Amino acid sequence: MSVVSKLLTGVVKSRGKASLNKRAPVPLKEAVVDFISTPASDKFTVGFSRNYVLPDDIEKSKYYIAGYGENNPARGVIDPQYAHAVYIDDNSGRGGVLLISLDVVGLLNKDVQKIRNILKAFSEKTGCRKIDVFSTHNHAGIDTMGIWGPLPFSGKNKKFMDLLFEAVKKSAYEAYECRKKGDLFLGTVEVPDMQEDIRTPVVYSKTLTRFRFVPDDSGNEIWLLNFASHSESLQGSNHLVSADFPCYLREKIRKTTNAETFYTVGAIGGMISMDIPDEDLLRKEHRLIESTRDIGYKLADYAMSIVNDVKLEPIVNFASKEFYADVENPVLTIACDIGILTAEKYADKSSPLFWKLKSEISYYEIGGKKMLLMPCELFPELAFGGALSAEESASGKGPEANPPLLCDIVGDKDILIFGLANDELGYVLPPNDFCLNEKSPYVDNGRDRHNRRHYEETNSMGPKTAGIIANTVIELISAVKQ
Repeated sequence: MSVVSKLLTGVVKSRGKASLNKRAPVPLKEAVVDFISTPASDKFTVGFSRNYVLPDDIEKSKYYIAGYGENNPARGVIDPQYAHAVYIDDNSGRGGVLLISLDVVGLLNKDVQKIRNILKAFSEKTGCRKIDVFSTHNHAGIDTMGIWGPLPFSGKNKKFMDLLFEAVKKSAYEAYECRKKGDLFLGTVEVPDMQEDIRTPVVYSKTLTRFRFVPDDSGNEIWLLNFASHSESLQGSNHLVSADFPCYLREKIRKTTNAETFYTVGAIGGMISMDIPDEDLLRKEHRLIESTRDIGYKLADYAMSIVNDVKLEPIVNFASKEFYADVENPVLTIACDIGILTAEKYADKSSPLFWKLKSEISYYEIGGKKMLLMPCELFPELAFGGALSAEESASGKGPEANPPLLCDIVGDKDILIFGLANDELGYVLPPNDFCLNEKSPYVDNGRDRHNRRHYEETNSMGPKTAGIIANTVIELISAVKQ
């Protein structure tokens, strides 16, 4: 039985039938477009800071590990989680942008909006024109969403969330205060031997992307890395708090080059994780901490091997757009209703369960590099192609049943995807391979006509989400062109 199955069963038994409290729908804001075509300076200005997020009573109070099974209280600490901040200004006079990366499993948009409200005075003081929050999808961190507690109760801990918000605020101000002028470079390397895809089709990006800021004063460099993998190398047998392999990735880069690292994930749905040689043996011998460290160090070696750096023009452009997504998953309905998931719910009689969630997508161009900030765990075949054929898919339909590819909408086959950005809507799957359990849809795993297991659907909003996201990107790019 899956986590969501236990959640649904527990709620129904203990609380009875849920009745969802919803807000009236509000009009969506027009797309925000902030673009220039010519640089106003020959330099970027960039600042960085990081602050750890670790309760002082971790071994006395209940803090639940977010990932795999529910009700897994933390029993200690391997390494702390961090809030990282990067402030980037193209010196065009428009103000900078603030990027936040958190060593957490995910953050719902309501909490992202809370962070933006906490930083309202920061934005007014600094002229910051945009704030975006990324999660590393860390499955060894403390629950920030609520679904890994003693179900049917939330696993979120107010003290930890307050510590997280305070660390974000502190990091934001420190990143701004320590900013320096310098040059920004873009480089990539192919990583052929570190990932695995445990769901058909085997499709994922092997590219490790690095933005490298080099300050004029010869001080420490700042690296922004993007790579497609779940941060879950410690696996479900773990009971200790950690930032998983990104901790060791950043550690080795810092020790070897003195550079600070800001890490983000790409399109990780489907399900993309780090390959662990001799996984069963390591788990049996309780050596997954050792292998997780090795994974982080190895990815750091790839990052440090990049030699194709290209200097970028100092332009930071962006556009963002809100959208409503239908919620067809009844488990999410109940979880939101009783407060396990804290999300703003909007009434809509046209939606299958009569309500929607509001989220957002952003499009960036930094020095000409095109990027999409996706509020979910996106299946990579929706971004780059490679979806199953009619003969192979669960539905008997081919890729034509799916929405247009995001790379085609944007017009760049090398579009850079940032996952779990500003929200966590769960898995977003290709409609042609969406399969539910006939007897208990969204509760238990389905089996398709090829007898393949369909787990990701139980942690999704529904089959329409991919099309809604594609349409939002179409509207976003149209607004940019206009």
